[in-house]
Amino acid sequence: MAMAVAAPAAAKDVQVKMLNKGARGAMVFEPALVKIAPGDTVTFVAADKGHNAEVISTMIPAGAAPFKGKMNQNITVKFSKPGVYGYKCMPHYGMGMVGAVIVGSSAPNGAQAKAASHPGKAKQVFASIIK
Repeated sequence: MAMAVAAPAAAKDVQVKMLNKGARGAMVFEPALVKIAPGDTVTFVAADKGHNAEVISTMIPAGAAPFKGKMNQNITVKFSKPGVYGYKCMPHYGMGMVGAVIVGSSAPNGAQAKAASHPGKAKQVFASIIK
């Protein structure tokens, strides 16, 4: 008699590209919105030069570890705490080069993330991706 053993679900890695030009226009992260499970990772890929990915301090769940990638380098971030994580490319923040990672099915910091203020086009981009 064979016994079935449930294997733990493997954490997945989602890639987000940092681009000079994408489907939504210039200076974008693609995709701009990623929904993952706790324990999954996101790799921000420096597809074009002149970009980085870093968390926005007003858009991170309480107790979550902040992240800040170096210019022109990939960064892989493991997301353990449920919630909304807003991120930006520092040089192109005002041009709307922002995105969000939503971890888990509940977002304890959702209202806080929606209420965060942003420069220039970043405000419009967040309004379109965080509902």
